[in-house]
Amino acid sequence: MWPFKKEKIDTQNIVREINAKYRLRRYLELVIGCLLIAIAFNLFLLPNNIVSGGVSGLAVIAKDFFNINPSHFIMIGSLILLVVSYFALGKEKTAGTVLGSIIYPLCVNLTENISSYIQVGDELLLAAVFGGILYGFGAGLVFRAGFTTGGTDVINQIIAQYGKVSMGNAILMSDGLIVLSGVFAFGINKLMYAIIVIYLVGILTDKVLLGISDSKAFYIIAEEEEKIREYVLEELGHGVTIFDTKGGFTKEKQKLLFCVVPTKEYYRLKAGIHEIDPKAFFVVTDAYEVSGGE
Repeated sequence: MWPFKKEKIDTQNIVREINAKYRLRRYLELVIGCLLIAIAFNLFLLPNNIVSGGVSGLAVIAKDFFNINPSHFIMIGSLILLVVSYFALGKEKTAGTVLGSIIYPLCVNLTENISSYIQVGDELLLAAVFGGILYGFGAGLVFRAGFTTGGTDVINQIIAQYGKVSMGNAILMSDGLIVLSGVFAFGINKLMYAIIVIYLVGILTDKVLLGISDSKAFYIIAEEEEKIREYVLEELGHGVTIFDTKGGFTKEKQKLLFCVVPTKEYYRLKAGIHEIDPKAFFVVTDAYEVSGGE
């Protein structure tokens, strides 16, 4: 019997084809994303001295203490970190930050006088909310296009790689210190608004990257699995996939039901499971995209 030789997939070629296919859209999303972030910075964050992390946050502090032009500070800081990234992280990891490190500071420079044309008032809460929303939407576009705006993203990667910590902890360490430094510059009150901005940026970035979930995925293990299956098929009119599984502790064989239902039918399925089998174990997750099947 001849040995079976598995054909090797050229993953780099697949990536190149994907990038080529969506090149124009990716560059457009990068530019629009950087522009939205710059508008959020110059219109909402900078005038209100809200330090939300990153090189932009340092630029807010530098302007207040040393009267340094924020766009110049961001440009110089981003270019310095770009050089650091090349030597510390290598050419490949640096490639994705080059365009963002140049385009974002340019957008900040182009929009630095936007507050003279658009008056948004001095209400801090509104500035934090709308600044966070606009910043998060722009960041989501940049990340979805496969780029970053550079800056402290480079520091985060270096900390994660050489400090042997997760990216989440690296971000917490670097951006956390920048945000805390804003307390000494502008007081604890501004810190609370910065936290609102960071929270909204995280939410909006995820929404742009993943979309808004309109479906729920159920993973169900129950003794009355056949009755639950019939309930989903006949009452809700949705398909069910059944997997053979084995308990990690008990080693007992079990059936796992998997089904996806519209969010509006989430409660009907949840209530139905509880009614059929009160002891049933199930996990519900957001399904951001459902495609294929009949």
